[in-house]
Amino acid sequence: MKYYLIIIAFTLMGCSQNKVSTTKTNVEEKFIDSVLATMSIDDKIGQTNLRGTSSRAKTLSDDLKEDVRQGKVGALLNVMKVEFVDELQKIAIEESPNKIPLIFGRDVVHGFKTIFPIPIGLASSWDTEVAKSSSRIAAIEASSVGIRWTFAPMLDIARDSRWGRIAESPGEDPYLASVLGKAYVEGFQGDSLNNPTSIAACAKHYIGYGAVMGGRDYNTTIIPEPLLRNVYLPPFQSALDAGVATVMTSFNEINGVPATGNEFLLKHVLRGELKFDGFVVSDWDSVIEMIAHGYAKDEKHAGELAAIAGIDMEMTSRAYEHYLKDLIEEGTVTESQLDAFVKNILRIKLRLGLFETPYRDKNNEANFYKKEHLAEAKEAAIKSSVLLKNKNVLPLLANTKVALIGPLADAPLDQMGTWTFDGEREHTITPLKAFKEANVNFKYVPALTHSRDTSKSQFKKAVNDVKDSDVIVFVAGEEAILSGEAHSRAVIDLPGVQEDLIKELSKTGKPIVLVIMAGRPITITNIIDNVDAVLMSWHSGTMGGVALQEIIYGFREPEGRLPLSWPKAAGQLPYFYNHKSTGRPANEKDYVSMYEIPVGAWQSSLGNDSHYLDIGYKPHFPFGFGFGYTDFRYDKLKISKDTIGFNDALHVKVSVTNTGERPGKEIVQLYTQDVVGSITRPVRELKGFQHVSLNVGETKEVTFSISVKQLEFTNHKKIHAAEEGDFNLWVGPNAASGLKDTFYLKK
Repeated sequence: MKYYLIIIAFTLMGCSQNKVSTTKTNVEEKFIDSVLATMSIDDKIGQTNLRGTSSRAKTLSDDLKEDVRQGKVGALLNVMKVEFVDELQKIAIEESPNKIPLIFGRDVVHGFKTIFPIPIGLASSWDTEVAKSSSRIAAIEASSVGIRWTFAPMLDIARDSRWGRIAESPGEDPYLASVLGKAYVEGFQGDSLNNPTSIAACAKHYIGYGAVMGGRDYNTTIIPEPLLRNVYLPPFQSALDAGVATVMTSFNEINGVPATGNEFLLKHVLRGELKFDGFVVSDWDSVIEMIAHGYAKDEKHAGELAAIAGIDMEMTSRAYEHYLKDLIEEGTVTESQLDAFVKNILRIKLRLGLFETPYRDKNNEANFYKKEHLAEAKEAAIKSSVLLKNKNVLPLLANTKVALIGPLADAPLDQMGTWTFDGEREHTITPLKAFKEANVNFKYVPALTHSRDTSKSQFKKAVNDVKDSDVIVFVAGEEAILSGEAHSRAVIDLPGVQEDLIKELSKTGKPIVLVIMAGRPITITNIIDNVDAVLMSWHSGTMGGVALQEIIYGFREPEGRLPLSWPKAAGQLPYFYNHKSTGRPANEKDYVSMYEIPVGAWQSSLGNDSHYLDIGYKPHFPFGFGFGYTDFRYDKLKISKDTIGFNDALHVKVSVTNTGERPGKEIVQLYTQDVVGSITRPVRELKGFQHVSLNVGETKEVTFSISVKQLEFTNHKKIHAAEEGDFNLWVGPNAASGLKDTFYLKK
């Protein structure tokens, strides 16, 4: 009873926080201390245990119930039957030694029942409201079944499209990832964590997981500290500033030390510098995986390393449960360290309102697939779609005879994408279903049964079936199972015989609109000349088919821009726009293709710059690229000063005009380059962007403001500051073009 009196006082004093604060309140800490004082060492260790179950389980294990009864479990993941959630929480509240509520977690990554585009797709919207809305709807739906914790957002900067988990990432740029990360946290956690429809977010994977060698999961990363701080850390800093409740460590090692045992990154950076006061959870079994890494000799040693590093909660593995008490008795780990873990966990349980209202709100009707939720999902799919090529074929006229073909044209499961455990294929509206519902003039030609189909037996029939059509819409890509965790690919062309079919269909002379549904950029160098339009829709979720139909027929235009550089071939990877110049930077004038080299040529360095002989030095499509159904002109770039001081801001103006034949939207992007630095600086860095809607012939002046803080970076001496010198500045439609100006930063 005394716990609840303190909680009531906490609420009456107005201390319930809209976000997880980096400043602890006295009332909050007094409550936590009062709970901790009643706990034995065994009780405390129990709070550090996150147990995993199968979401398909039809019965509730007696062993699990007994462990909850004895206080051996602090949180559970993948308990998906509401009756199981209710029963386990009731046991914890009424029968466990300290009556501490459980947290129920789930991977709610890009929707719960209403599925939104995969995160790399959402990142293509460059729209914080889309990110926030998608996570808010996911939280509303998931919380109705008792889920109060999600293992999202994933904030790993990803520069290698071979990596399966690029599907979950915000792309390659730290600025874009940071603004999206903040929006995701705000959406999941809502206006207040203790709102029954809010769920605790988890910033993952801390840190550097997107830099794994060769794009292979669970692998090694080598990240110098300046690179770590300048590129990989900012999205996590943004999430912490937004009040993210929890942080998850990554599977990879960083510079020889696994993230789960990395005391420097967890204690000194996350807790010390960034002042994080939520709790840190390991990834699935990552504590004991330090044995396979060669960093821990056995389970006990793994538990010791994780505890010393500062892991508060262990996911699924049981090194803490088995050995933490022994380690404390031996003096290797102190009880005060364990107390700190438990306090961090209790703090989030308190902020979630679980001590006051531990049970799910049975009156909270989620109304899965509500009309407004589906509308938001469709809007997100439209804003995430990126038009990469359009040879005067899109949008289609209403009476156009269409041949709808391809393995993803009617693949409801695959359209939802990776990490959609709770999505239901029967609710997915595929392109085929959307075309039928829109009553358009089309013929469906299956041809291939799935993306990996290697049979050409239906090619002849498919070619014959499209002859009466005016245009072919080929929905290609990869199945959902080919991206996501542990699904890296060495070759990222269209799988199976999709390319072969496209080449056969191109012989008919019919225009081909290539729609790609995939969890990563797909290399299309081999077929780009065989198609007239290319639209990247990613794995677009529940309403992806409706969004596609509206885009193709011009009711809406694709609004997305690439959040990463699209490679010409997997051999070009890793590739990213904000690379360094090198001592011999590649350029158009000096580039020599391998096919231009005379046979028997004298040995030379052929231009003496950094490039590939076969595919050059540019990506197929640059970061920020994409367009709609109209054209824009940039002119009249102006900056407020040629020289600014360290206390000044630079104001930038540019005029953007719609020179096309229909209204449209543009994402105006601002980039800078620090020309000379104490460590070499990227050739360009995104510093801002704005969405601009323009009617035909309309001109708008777009303004930006750059603070000196935005020009800061960390150098090799670990000094974080802006440096005096010359800067280049561009404003334009992507990272490879734009109007240019220069300014000087002077002390």
